[in-house]
Amino acid sequence: MSAKTENYLNRELSWLEFNQRVLDEALDARNPLLERLKFFCIVSSNLDEFFEVRVAGIKQQIESESVKRSVDGLTATETFRAVQKRVRRMVRQQYDCWRDELEPSLRRRGFRFLNPARLDAADARWVEKFFLREVEPVLTPLALDPSHPFPQLLNKSLNFIVSLTRADEKNPQARLAVVQVPRILPRLVPFPRKDGRKDFIFLGHLVGAYLHRLFPGTNLHGSWLFRVTRNSELYIDEEEVANLLSAVENELQRRRRGDAVRLEVETACPPKVRANLLKQLRLTEDDLYVIDGPLNPVRLVSLAEGDHSPELRYPPFIAPVSPALRAHLDIFKAIRERDVLLHHPYESFESVVAFLQQAARDPDVLAIKQTLYRTGGDNRIIGSLMDAVKNGKQVAVVVELRARFDEANNIQWARQLEEAGVQVVYGLVGYKIHTKATLVVRREGTHIRRYVHLGTGNYNASTARLYTDASLLTCHPEFGEDVTSLFNLLTGICQFQPLKRLLVAPFDLHPRLLALIEREEEHARAGSPARIIAKMNSLVDPAIIRALYRASQAGVKIDLIVRGICCLRPGVPKLSVNITVRSVVDRFLEHSRIFHFENGCQPEAYMGSADWMPRNFFRRIETVFPILDGILRERIYSELLGVTLADNQRARILSPDGEYRLPPPVKLGRERRSQFQFIGLANDDFQRRRILGGKRNKYPVVTLAASPFVR
Repeated sequence: MSAKTENYLNRELSWLEFNQRVLDEALDARNPLLERLKFFCIVSSNLDEFFEVRVAGIKQQIESESVKRSVDGLTATETFRAVQKRVRRMVRQQYDCWRDELEPSLRRRGFRFLNPARLDAADARWVEKFFLREVEPVLTPLALDPSHPFPQLLNKSLNFIVSLTRADEKNPQARLAVVQVPRILPRLVPFPRKDGRKDFIFLGHLVGAYLHRLFPGTNLHGSWLFRVTRNSELYIDEEEVANLLSAVENELQRRRRGDAVRLEVETACPPKVRANLLKQLRLTEDDLYVIDGPLNPVRLVSLAEGDHSPELRYPPFIAPVSPALRAHLDIFKAIRERDVLLHHPYESFESVVAFLQQAARDPDVLAIKQTLYRTGGDNRIIGSLMDAVKNGKQVAVVVELRARFDEANNIQWARQLEEAGVQVVYGLVGYKIHTKATLVVRREGTHIRRYVHLGTGNYNASTARLYTDASLLTCHPEFGEDVTSLFNLLTGICQFQPLKRLLVAPFDLHPRLLALIEREEEHARAGSPARIIAKMNSLVDPAIIRALYRASQAGVKIDLIVRGICCLRPGVPKLSVNITVRSVVDRFLEHSRIFHFENGCQPEAYMGSADWMPRNFFRRIETVFPILDGILRERIYSELLGVTLADNQRARILSPDGEYRLPPPVKLGRERRSQFQFIGLANDDFQRRRILGGKRNKYPVVTLAASPFVR
């Protein structure tokens, strides 16, 4: 089958459609108000990273005069134009949502954003004192003239461009100056209220009211907020650096001052001033976004913090301990009895932390090895590794310094681990270490047993409460051997040898996944049951997409659950009529990677760290692992995948034209909202509700009407 460009969706536009689905949650009045506000903030945070990395890369391609077309047939210039058009439409809708829905609704609920020009006398005095005490000492006015060039403003910082004239000049000429709003200060300043009112003033508005104090002897003619987004990708030639740690630190300093890729300004900013800013930043009108609302609304998420207004957020959910571990104080004993499958955040991530803590204390444990990508600096995880060293165990940690936007944190706690005596390794040259693996080596009587944890998500207790992930605890000997070989590969000098159970990128994951897809195709052509269900964050790889197209043409039923980017075009006659693609955006961030292959009534299930993208297949160390326990495979098929496929409330279905649409309406009582169903299952007696055997597709479904989370 030829690789026709019309068979593929553009990666960047597909990602923007994902961000639109996030925005749809902010627009959805059925969601609690503060949860809508969170989604509104996430849209802006996502766009920031999109410009910092993806748009920056597109602009570099344009500047290098690259004429290469992406798999969907667009050049870099064509992609940039399409992205620009789509982002402008999204930003307009986002700020319409703020002005027309969120801000009025917040005001009705007691959240007020006060105008400094309309304060009563008492509030005006308090604001002035706050400015003089907390703000003015850290502000620095920067003139713009031949002796004061345009400053190198920090990435995503909030700034004022000020127009003024000197009062002592006979023929005053308009001058410009810049004032950067310090990041150390809260962007949303609360008024001290004793009566429970929730009144705030935006820091930008507060500073703007007193800018004249920074320019004595001048007449201010206007001041306008603006914000610059810069290229934030790290560029490191690992083969040319002697110390990767130092190289990453140096690049982090450069990131803050990378080339500008986007300028955001207030609507009131005059065209002449906008043009001046664009010229100084070496940008064009294509890079300008005029914002009718708060710049950098991400800071508004602070409104949802604290224990106030419980009726404006989702009901609290505390994940229970997995039924497989509830009755066991000794986690090692539980794992010896049976493999343990954990579904986060519906089952507590504390079990993974406890596994590590017990290993650190257990006198029979000889060694602990772990990969760390994003930990958030969790004191219990880092502390357990340090405690293990104190208790005489051999501890080795493979740290990925280049986990995007977590580099500084990773450097900090990597040094702490080294100082504590942990052997810290920074992985393989040329590859990010993205696999999630822990190995515990334990002496039991006269022999050694290896315990393994493998997962789809990071060792991060904070995100484990917000992301949906799955992980496996096992002491199966072949898993132990494979993970031992994996760590030897990461820390030593050796060549990759095919493993017994694990599929490892960049070595054999891609060809083995292709082989699994092709096997389903062969089953379908032979008239045997053939089906693929695959859940992931992104689907981009052209070879995988072509294999899925071939399988669809052979009659394989393919259900894809892809949260974000999907370049595959489903439902196309004679190409992909047997493929469906859906995306679920809801309370938790869908993050798990789970794959089911029917295999002619001998089903296989896999989980792992890898999305189906070229970077995961060829530029990262990733692991995908099979689920050997038949009961756990059944749970994955019927519960983790089955409940998600049944979602008809927060799922969006991808159409052949690249648009995501709601599923068809359902009768009252047939609503299925998968994340709330998982919460309902977690809150019920797991052991009673789970069917461990019997017919497939008969997993009990919790209806929304029965869930305490329905409003």
